[in-house]
Amino acid sequence: MSLVDTDWLQENINQVKVIDCSWHMPAESRNAEKEFKIEHIPNAIFFDLDKNSKNNTDLPHMLTSLDEWNNILSNLGISKNDRIIIYDNSNVISSCRCWYNFIYFGHDPKLVSVLNGGFRKWKQERKKTSNEIIKFSRTNYLGKELTSLVKDKYKIDLNISDKEFVVVDARSKERFEGKVPDPRKNVRSGSIPNSICLPYMQVMNKDLSFKNVEELKNLFKNVLRNPMDKPVFSCGSGVTACVLALAYSLVNANYLPVIYDGSWAEYGKI
Repeated sequence: MSLVDTDWLQENINQVKVIDCSWHMPAESRNAEKEFKIEHIPNAIFFDLDKNSKNNTDLPHMLTSLDEWNNILSNLGISKNDRIIIYDNSNVISSCRCWYNFIYFGHDPKLVSVLNGGFRKWKQERKKTSNEIIKFSRTNYLGKELTSLVKDKYKIDLNISDKEFVVVDARSKERFEGKVPDPRKNVRSGSIPNSICLPYMQVMNKDLSFKNVEELKNLFKNVLRNPMDKPVFSCGSGVTACVLALAYSLVNANYLPVIYDGSWAEYGKI
């Protein structure tokens, strides 16, 4: 169950750990943590996507080490058997990146879900919000890395000739086709050879909830023309790639998300 709806969360809020993983593009000039402190879903804890990523690299949002992940979750008071519900208040649906991180580091996928429609939908429905900051007792979280769920640049390059999987790029067609400059410094325009573009907004409704399963099946059928195709998702910095990965998990119950972690920020580096 990759998604839960707002009514489900409202009914089960005392049986789950709620995580706010809002993250905004720099151009938006929004401070996600400051917004969280003003208003959030009751009992939620804030997950800082920038701080909780690998910090000894110039690439954004790269997976951190297992030891650091264990420390992060232990400090947040999360245990391996916790039912996790992740939401965001972001135009790039950043909760999906946190969802991916949990699965990559071995949390049971059946125990990790994203709130469909996020905080925007929660507020539109006039559900209860809070400004109380919750601090859970430290735990001793022990995860494990599922290394098959991540691709590096070497494997991406090798795949151009081997064609073992299909790289699906979540960026806009303008960026994918190199018609506009990349928003990051020292990153060229363009895309990975033989990759396919599926802008992440195509899997979303106007209210930023996910489209229904039949609509998603049709979208992916057009992109993954061979039923045996194995998708690996990419984007600019590894965030919206996870939106596509979650959408694909809704149409393929056996799928575990596979991401090119460096994405175009690495591949297009000048």
